[in-house]
Amino acid sequence: MKKFLVETYYTCTFKTVHKLESLNDQELDKIDQRKDGEVEVIDVKLNNRKTKKIGDRKDPIKSIQEKDKLSPSSVTDKILNSNKQRVVNENNPLNVKNKARFKMPDRRKGYIQKAQIGDHKVYLHTGEYDDGKIGEIFIDTNKEGELVKAMMNNFAIAISLGLQYGVPLDEYVDAFIDTKFEPSGNVLGNDRILSASSILDYVFRELAISYLDKEELAHTPSIASTTDLNNDSTDEKFLKIVKNITSKGFVRSNYKEKLVDLSDVRINLKSKS
Repeated sequence: MKKFLVETYYTCTFKTVHKLESLNDQELDKIDQRKDGEVEVIDVKLNNRKTKKIGDRKDPIKSIQEKDKLSPSSVTDKILNSNKQRVVNENNPLNVKNKARFKMPDRRKGYIQKAQIGDHKVYLHTGEYDDGKIGEIFIDTNKEGELVKAMMNNFAIAISLGLQYGVPLDEYVDAFIDTKFEPSGNVLGNDRILSASSILDYVFRELAISYLDKEELAHTPSIASTTDLNNDSTDEKFLKIVKNITSKGFVRSNYKEKLVDLSDVRINLKSKS
């Protein structure tokens, strides 16, 4: 006749309250030896039950010793370890895992830039938050196989997720600028970039110029508009500028309702003759 042993595991959460006359290192060192604390059981949970044959149990002494090695030996050690961890997190903010994702709005701004690198056409789509910061990108190419298109699409999704979780665009620019692989060469269709060593070099060079104002990465200087606006009033000048740079489909022709308060920004409306 076989004999079995049924083990039931419980998790008991409790707290011990001690009254201290003063909070110092000496009182904390003696807190483990004090027996005047009030113990209050907070919660008791049944985890699981396990059935084992008698003789298969592990040595209880060894299991207790292993648990003692993994857990702090006293309440004082717990306090010291928590303080050390807090100091490490303050000195290294990257160690703190941030799970906050700033999702894109359902209706968002952005632009599409078409360019040609060698014989390959590249379409760069961007999505912006309401404050104008970039939050997503899409990269479309032609004359590429399904594998390359899928890789570029998933690469863009990975970059977009990183931006929405707070990764600065500067980090991506530093990582992918000057990467070299085919297609590469002259760039047609972009007024600020004339050549690129790869598609990634072109994409992040374009994003750095457009969103980070890194003019040192551009091959041509920024050219101001030569539109004659001298005969219009200030409000009409500003409205024309907004219409030229804003998507009609995004604002649904409601330019005045979609205008952002730019009272703290100085705009030079003088055009070059």
